[in-house]
Amino acid sequence: MKNILKLNNPSIFAILFSLIAYISLAYFTVREDFPQVIGLYSVAFLGFLVLMKQKLDFKTLVLLAIIFRLVFLPVIPNLSNDFYRFIWDGRMIYNGWNPYLILPENNPDLIVEGSQLYAGMGSMNGSHFTCYPPVNQFAFFIPSIFFSENLLGSTIVMRILIILADLGTLYFGKKLLEHFNLSPKSIFLYILNPFLIIEMTGNLHFEGVMLFLLVWSLYLLFKNKWQLSAVVFALSVSVKLIPLLFLPLFFRKLKFKKSFFFYCIVGLTSVVLFLPFVSTELYDNFMKSIHLYFQNFEFNASIYYIIREIGYHQVGYNIIQTVGKITPFIILTIVLLLTFIRKNEKHIILFQSMVIAVCSYYFIGSVIHPWYIAVPLVLSVFTNYKFPLVWSFLIMLSYIAYSNNVYQENYWLIGFEYTIVYGLFIYEVILNKKITWFSFEEGNSKLSIK
Repeated sequence: MKNILKLNNPSIFAILFSLIAYISLAYFTVREDFPQVIGLYSVAFLGFLVLMKQKLDFKTLVLLAIIFRLVFLPVIPNLSNDFYRFIWDGRMIYNGWNPYLILPENNPDLIVEGSQLYAGMGSMNGSHFTCYPPVNQFAFFIPSIFFSENLLGSTIVMRILIILADLGTLYFGKKLLEHFNLSPKSIFLYILNPFLIIEMTGNLHFEGVMLFLLVWSLYLLFKNKWQLSAVVFALSVSVKLIPLLFLPLFFRKLKFKKSFFFYCIVGLTSVVLFLPFVSTELYDNFMKSIHLYFQNFEFNASIYYIIREIGYHQVGYNIIQTVGKITPFIILTIVLLLTFIRKNEKHIILFQSMVIAVCSYYFIGSVIHPWYIAVPLVLSVFTNYKFPLVWSFLIMLSYIAYSNNVYQENYWLIGFEYTIVYGLFIYEVILNKKITWFSFEEGNSKLSIK
């Protein structure tokens, strides 16, 4: 607290304007008001850049990260409705039901506040089986232990879990940066980023929990505790499936024998975590939701939208189901090329490969929600790539889709978003250039965006 009282004027103004932006977004903004959403987010992001540029000590930055998150603690999310499904799944488990077997639309009154939860999640979400893996389900279940009949209470508990996960990422991210002799303050490019604060703490997306476990697993891996790393990695996969993309990339670091056992541990642990939910319908229902994701949903895509337009002109209809069947094989090919061509035994190369792999998946995918960008953002902290940082600002332009009574994306803004992201990706990744036109002053060290 003494350090905060000694802050210079730019830091004070940045904190005050950031707090105003966060409070306004949490309590006085609806998702449909796009000008207000993007305006307040821009203020918060500018405040974040100013704070990163100041010579603030580590403890002060940690305190600010916590304070900004606590702003959202006692309020129902207003920029996303996914949390209704999370609470539904958790209360299903609490009441002895298997969330993988029951559709909300068919049983809205099966649990307390069930109809309210179904109305909140929407018919599209409520018409398909849950696709959230078992550790995520356990995180959904925890709020029901304390608040089985209180919507706000459930959201507060979920927020506390996500905040604790962010603090875990901060802890292990700092230790990992120190292990690589990098500035530990680099982790605040992730932890203090308003994108992360709003999408994880504010909107209750559990990518933050997944990334805590992933960063913890990577720390253990580089500390040569690969068996425990594999177990924690499986926990990460059991929150969200996206870390599965990275498994082949560990091959060159672990070599053949260790890789084999690492993959076996991940697979076995994942199977064990699913055992409490095992039934004859589990696999079919879970895979139906995964296939639905790849072959039916569209949001904020880039290359896919171009392919879709070509399809309209060639065959006269949306070819998403055909593209959805091919996409996994394209991604697998890219990941395997990254596995065997790049020298992933070197830590910076491995992290770069992970960023390239997940971004390739997003570039080709048909659904790119804002909170997805948390993955390349945290991984980029350990590299010299900064295009994910820029993307963490531009991705919020996608909220314009909710500004109409009828859901409608703005393809001009999507084009603007991806033109910049692809341009920086080509500059940094393909041309291997360093961005030197921006830098953060971090205490006695200098973190250049280069």
